[in-house]
Amino acid sequence: MLLESCGMFEPKQKMDESENTYVGPEKCASCHNQQQLDWKQSDHFKAMELPTDSTVLGDFNTGFKADGIETNFYKKNGKFYTNTEGEDGKNHDFEVKYTFGYYPLQQYLIELPGGRLQATRVSWDSKQNKWFNQYPNQKIHFNDWLHWTGNGQNWNTMCASCHSTNLKKNYDFVGDSYATTFDHINVSCESCHGPGSNHIKYIESEEYKTGNKTPHSYLLATTDTNNISQINSCAPCHSRSSSISSEPNRTNDFMNQLIPDLISNENYFADGQFKNEDYELGSFTQSKMFHNNVRCSNCHNPHTGKLVKAGNALCLNCHAPTYNTEAHHFHKVETEASQCINCHMTARTYMGNDVRRDHSFRVPRPDQSVNYATPNACTGCHKTESNTWAANKINGWYGPKRKPHFSDELLPGSLLNQESDAHLIKLLSDTSYPAIARATAAFYLGEIPSENGLKILLKSLSDSKSQVRYQCLKALENFATVEWKDAAKACLSDPVKAVRIAAADLFHLAPNAIPEDAKSAYEKANLENLSFLKSQADFSTGNTMLGDYYLQNGDAQNAVLFYQRSLKKDSLLNYSRFNLATVYNSQGKNKEAIKLLQEVAIIDPKNSRTYYNLALLYYEEKNSLEAQKCFAKSMQLGNKQPELFYNYGLLLQQMDNKNDAEKTYLKGLSIHPNAGNLNYALAYFYLQQGSLEKAKKHIASLRQNDPNNPKYVDLFSIR
Repeated sequence: MLLESCGMFEPKQKMDESENTYVGPEKCASCHNQQQLDWKQSDHFKAMELPTDSTVLGDFNTGFKADGIETNFYKKNGKFYTNTEGEDGKNHDFEVKYTFGYYPLQQYLIELPGGRLQATRVSWDSKQNKWFNQYPNQKIHFNDWLHWTGNGQNWNTMCASCHSTNLKKNYDFVGDSYATTFDHINVSCESCHGPGSNHIKYIESEEYKTGNKTPHSYLLATTDTNNISQINSCAPCHSRSSSISSEPNRTNDFMNQLIPDLISNENYFADGQFKNEDYELGSFTQSKMFHNNVRCSNCHNPHTGKLVKAGNALCLNCHAPTYNTEAHHFHKVETEASQCINCHMTARTYMGNDVRRDHSFRVPRPDQSVNYATPNACTGCHKTESNTWAANKINGWYGPKRKPHFSDELLPGSLLNQESDAHLIKLLSDTSYPAIARATAAFYLGEIPSENGLKILLKSLSDSKSQVRYQCLKALENFATVEWKDAAKACLSDPVKAVRIAAADLFHLAPNAIPEDAKSAYEKANLENLSFLKSQADFSTGNTMLGDYYLQNGDAQNAVLFYQRSLKKDSLLNYSRFNLATVYNSQGKNKEAIKLLQEVAIIDPKNSRTYYNLALLYYEEKNSLEAQKCFAKSMQLGNKQPELFYNYGLLLQQMDNKNDAEKTYLKGLSIHPNAGNLNYALAYFYLQQGSLEKAKKHIASLRQNDPNNPKYVDLFSIR
C-alpha cells in the first residue's frame, strides 16, 4: 500500500514496487524541464563529475607544500594528475578519476587498489581560487585513519551514497575490497524522488490518459509532502547517522532507514548547539521550526538548493515584520548585526572553508553560557565582552525570565552528577520536548543508572517516538537483565526497524533471558541486527561493533578478528584496544592486554580508564607496586568511579597501608555516599580495626539502600 502521508497517492492501476527501477534524469526532463534546469544550477548536480577542463576547478599547473608534504598538480595527455604522499609514505603520481564537490571547495578522487576511491587532503578553495590543506598544521602519518589514503577519507564508505544516485557499495569482506556501482554519477532526480520507472509506466498508461490523473504517483518527496515525509527524503544525506537501509524510505519514520546521532556532548555542545558537523538533521529536528511543520523547502528551493529569498525577507515569510525592527533585535536595521541568522543560526566552519549554520534556530542564552560555558551568539560577535555582560543585556531588553527550553534540563542533566537524573527524567517524560532531546536524556540516564531512571526508561519503551524507544533500549544495557527483560520484549516486534535492532542487541547481552513467547521475534530481529552490523564492516567502528557482538556471544576468536580489523583501519581507535584487552584477559593473555593498554596510554595519556584497567591487570599479575601506581594515576586524572576507590582501597589494605586505604574509601564515599561496595568495604575495615561504632554507620547505609542483598547478611546481624 502506498502511503498518502509520504506524498504518494495510489492509482487504480497497481504496480509491483520490486520492479521499480531507476531511469535517469534525462527521462524526467521531458515533462519536468524547469526542474531539470534548476537542478543543473545546484550543488547536487555538481556533487561528482568526470574530470574535464570545464568540471575541474583547481589549477593543475602548480604545486602546494604544507606540513612537510609536497604536492604537485599537472595535466598529461588530457588527464589530470597529482603527485603526493601515498599510503607507503612516499610520493607517487596519481590520476584523478572524479571531481568531488564544487563550492566552497572541490576535492579529487583517486583510485587505489581494492576498488577504493580516496578523497585528496589538499583541496581547491573555490571561493579564493587557491589550494589549501583541510587539516592545517597537522602532520598526519601515512598510517593514520585521517591520511587521505586511509579509511576516514574513503569515498566508498564515507561519501559515496550521498553524492551519487542508487549507489551500491558492494563491499567484499574477505578481500576487503569494493566493486561500487551507481546508476547516475551525481545527486539526480531519483535520489530524492525514488526510482521512476513505475511513475513513467503510469503516466503512459490508459488510466492516466483517459482522465484519472492521480498526481505524483509512485514518487517520493513531491510538492504536497508534509515535513515528516520531506525529512525522510533529505535525512539520509543531511544527517550525522548510521545507515540501516539503502532503499528509498516509503514509511513515515526515518528510523526505518537510519540511526541519527544524539545531541549529546560528544558531537554537540551540552545544550544541543552544533559543534562537530551534523549535516542539519540533528539540529533541525530539535527546533521549533520543525515542530511547527516547517519543511526544508519552505526556505530552500529543492531543485537549485538555493534560498527562496535573501536576508531577513526569508524569515518574514512566516514571522511578523516586528521581528525585523530594533524593538526586537536592538541593532541598527539593515546591518549585518540585524540579520536574523546571526542571532538564531550561528555559523561554524568545517572542512577548512565550508561555513555551515546551526539549523536549531535557537534563541541566544548567554545566561546558560555563564553557568555551563556553552557558546552564544552575543559574545560570538562581541568577542571582547563577557557572557555575564551579554546575559545582563538580554535581561535588560527582555526581562529576567526566559521561555522554557529543553536545554534548561539537558544542560544540568549532561553533568552526570547526583542532581542530573531529576533533570533527565523531567526531560524524557515531557512529550512536548523534541524527540531527539528526550532520546539524549535517555542516553544520559543509561550513563548514571538509578532506580528512578530505570522506571522512566521502562515506561518510555512505549513512547510514540521511535528515536526515544530506540535510545531507551540502548540505555537499558547498563541495567540488570531481570529489570528489563519483560518490558523490552515487545520492542522485538516494533514497527520501526531501528527499534527492533536495538531490542535484539539488548537481548543479545542475555540470550537466556529471552521469554519463550518472544524467541521467534528475537531471531528475526537478531538477523536484522547482524545484517546491519555486517553492512558496516568496511568501516573501522563497524568492525568494533562486530567485535562487541561476538564478544557478547562468547566467541573470542571472532571478537579478536574484528577488533584487530578495526585497529588496522584506524590505529587510534582506543575503544577497540580496551575491548581487545578484555578478550586477551579472558584468555589469560595478560601480557598482550597490558601491551595494548600501554599503547592507549601513549595515544591518549589523559584517559583515566586506561590506568584503572592497567591497575587491575597488574594486580592479577601480582605486581602490586605497578597496580598501586596505576590506581593513583587514574585518580589523579579524575576517575570518580566507585569501583576505583573500592579496588584501590583493597589493594592498600593488602599492602598494609591502612591509613591511605581508609582515606581512599572515604574519598569515594564523599562522591558516592550510597555506593554499596564502598560502604561494605568500610564496614569490614572498621570491624577489623575494632571500631564498631564507625562500622555501624556504613552497615546502616547498606541496610537502607540494599536490604535484600544476601552478601550483607552477616553485617546486618550486627547491632
